[in-house]
Amino acid sequence: MKRRNIIGLLLLGTACTPVVESLQQEEVLVLEQEGLNLPEAPYNYSDYTLPRHFNANDVQEADNGDNAPISDWGATLGRALFYDTELSQNRTISCASCHQQSAGFSDPARFSVGFEGGLTARNSMGLSNARYYERGHFFWDERAEDLEEQVLMPIQDGIEMGLTLAELVDRLEADASYSVLFEHAYGSSDITTARIADALSQFVRSIVSYQAPYDEGRAQVQRPNDPFPNYTQEQNLGKSIFFGRGRCDNCHDTDLFIMERPRNIGLNMVYADQGLGAVTGDADDNGKFKVPSLRNVALTAPYMHDGRFASLAEVVNHYNSGIQPHPNLDNQLEQSGRPRRLN
Repeated sequence: MKRRNIIGLLLLGTACTPVVESLQQEEVLVLEQEGLNLPEAPYNYSDYTLPRHFNANDVQEADNGDNAPISDWGATLGRALFYDTELSQNRTISCASCHQQSAGFSDPARFSVGFEGGLTARNSMGLSNARYYERGHFFWDERAEDLEEQVLMPIQDGIEMGLTLAELVDRLEADASYSVLFEHAYGSSDITTARIADALSQFVRSIVSYQAPYDEGRAQVQRPNDPFPNYTQEQNLGKSIFFGRGRCDNCHDTDLFIMERPRNIGLNMVYADQGLGAVTGDADDNGKFKVPSLRNVALTAPYMHDGRFASLAEVVNHYNSGIQPHPNLDNQLEQSGRPRRLN
């Protein structure tokens, strides 16, 4: 049984700081050739203090992890798996390849490159605050019923990582380092696909953005549409449009800026990619896609399911003057039966 180097990479936030802020060198999980060098205690993934506005009922009700608690060792194992290229057929791709920390756990490329150089059909969505998608469904077309199902699907995808679950278990069982990590996380060294999915999901749910300038300002006022003391005049003007006549918060709701259900936002009159409709087979769902959180949005370009917009300015221009008519266009984007225009 072999033992490899596995270094748990850090989740250092940029625009919005995730739960994992920093680790001292001695706290980093290092699995060395000579033996396993674990910290006495893992990093604190499970017991952190969220700001007051995260305790609002509408935020708490959106938490899809209520029945999937995070443990420190479980998330530590999940982090090791997330960054490990052993999870792909030719050992070249990890989860982090397409969900890069520096890009808000998204991919700065329009389409992600798979293990044999093929391209994905859609842009890789950022993972920040994934635990707050209330329905708990994942992917742009919401084909995964929950996060535990989602985390295993790219591993098995013929373009992305190309590994069967049986092969995945065999690889991890051949690595003595993982036996120790599974023992810490679950009380035994048994490696199963259910445990792999659970550990990866724990790690993803631990990526929570709650220390952005927005959160700093929100903590100082009673209502989100009040002027923030830490914002510039232009930023407060933009915020007033967002919560006011722009009605952006109708879809990017609560302090999480997440919408519960997929929407058709008028990207095309005719869609080549039907999104949710291709999953449900219901024509009323054609052109509907998951509404992502705006957390870390400055880092997660390009935008939309197909990465068609390279900048936030292009996104705003779409909502200002580019919405296309469609039978399933969301009613928030219609006015008198026609696409809304901001100006």
